[in-house]
Amino acid sequence: MEIFVVDAFTGTAFGGNPAGVVLLTQPRPAEWMQAVAAEMKHAETAFVDPAAEGAKPLRWFTPAAEVDLCGHATLATAHVLGGEQRFSTRSGELVCVPGGDGSITMDFPADPPVRVEPAPDLLAGLPGVTIKAAAQAVSDLLVEVASAAEVRALVPDLAAIGRLPVRGVIVTAPGDRPGLDVVSRCFYPAFGVPEDPVTGSAHCTLASWWAPRLGDGPLTAEQASPRGGTVRMTLRDNRVQLSGRAVTVLKGQLLV
Repeated sequence: MEIFVVDAFTGTAFGGNPAGVVLLTQPRPAEWMQAVAAEMKHAETAFVDPAAEGAKPLRWFTPAAEVDLCGHATLATAHVLGGEQRFSTRSGELVCVPGGDGSITMDFPADPPVRVEPAPDLLAGLPGVTIKAAAQAVSDLLVEVASAAEVRALVPDLAAIGRLPVRGVIVTAPGDRPGLDVVSRCFYPAFGVPEDPVTGSAHCTLASWWAPRLGDGPLTAEQASPRGGTVRMTLRDNRVQLSGRAVTVLKGQLLV
């Protein structure tokens, strides 16, 4: 069966977030998918049945576990398949629509976080930042800090973050240049991803957090990882539209 590596949320090869995409030709158990994802070592590998009628079944695996929602691997899958796509997933049906500029817009569920008090492990995991607010989303903990400079300079204690009872931590602040609304970085050590290059699902939380203050959008967000990437996000009621581009960098055959 065919397997691809696609750089998502970027228009340039070797930027954004690389995702594996496997086009299934027959049903495979979750244990096999997990083994393939561990072999690929990308933040997520997507598995899709391209021949399915209606919404195509789509699943995502990190090197360590299956996840409920993954934006960049969904974008990568839609890019590989081409055209408008509907996927059946753990997070419901997801629709991906290509744009005239080469981007793809994905319709995802919003994930508004609820304010919480910062836990000791969170304070230990984010040294050197000024925490303005912490908020719990479905899977992640969002932390707003004082400035984009603090987001960019942060050297997290991943062991402390990994002890938190969440999928990961989103650290965010307002943008620091014209045309940039939001800056973030995302850490998922408990799921085998110390720092994710660009996290689509995190922007369902980021859009829900920032849109009430910055406007419904579209907002331009930069995930300031070493690879970096750009996500356009628009909050509409209980849904978030995420837009980005993607580049295929590898195509091959999976032999097992």
